[in-house]
Amino acid sequence: MTHHPARTFVACLLLLSFSAFAADTKHLLIVGQQTSDGHPPTTHEFMAGANVLAELLKPFPEIETSVVNGDDPWTDGPKLIDAADGIAMFVTQGAQWMQHDQARFEALKRLAARGGAIVAIHWSVGAKEAQYIQGQLDLLGATRGGEQRKYQKLEVELKRPDPQHPIMRGIDDIKVYDEFYYALDQAPGIHPLLTANIDGKDETAGWSWERPDGGRAFGFVALHFHSNWQLPAYRRFVVQGVLWSLKQPIPEGGVNVDIDPKKLELNGVLPPPAAPEPEKKKSKKPKEPKVAK
Repeated sequence: MTHHPARTFVACLLLLSFSAFAADTKHLLIVGQQTSDGHPPTTHEFMAGANVLAELLKPFPEIETSVVNGDDPWTDGPKLIDAADGIAMFVTQGAQWMQHDQARFEALKRLAARGGAIVAIHWSVGAKEAQYIQGQLDLLGATRGGEQRKYQKLEVELKRPDPQHPIMRGIDDIKVYDEFYYALDQAPGIHPLLTANIDGKDETAGWSWERPDGGRAFGFVALHFHSNWQLPAYRRFVVQGVLWSLKQPIPEGGVNVDIDPKKLELNGVLPPPAAPEPEKKKSKKPKEPKVAK
């Protein structure tokens, strides 16, 4: 057999290039939930939201995504987390979900220790019980729980405390109607990226955090309504939050977040834009005739 050194050299270069590319590929585990948590349709559509994020990340060959259902018991969760470079959570009571299974919590702590990305959207931030505050605070940088947790549905203009942050590229202030969690517990050093003025105070709605372990975390308390995925600014904020958390570059003008509207449908229907419910008119009861005493 005749050997061709030039061809062999080129083949080796290609193999090395492929190996380097494979080594640089980041695996993001996107966890949704199918089980309803009692919210009406078109809200808390967490599995649908997980699929939207996966669709938006398809143009990025350096990111490999897996969408999984994290409904309990989710026995294969720890090994999936151990195989990932980051996790994005679309779950109910995320602080509790992260901790109530000890093997899952230990896997998340291992992910953080090796510099992995941790992302939480809407009800993935916090839990009803205060006992879960510290565990999520250590990994995500902000959380909510216990009797002090607060939320409101309202129309606001989300402001950008730091427009120069890479996550904020191509994003202006956002006028939106959504449900916001606020009065968050926050770790030292978290970086507010979007704020909502609620009851006269600027509350953190989205943030980034360079964890002490060298990894990164990103949280966004909004996206209660599935219809808000129709907002390009929301899509860009979430996608760029994920990219930053995975330590991937973000172009100066922001990423392209165009998407086929059919990918945003629920059961074949595009939900109408979220808006305040119209106030119900109080019915005036006819006055009863006075009776002579």
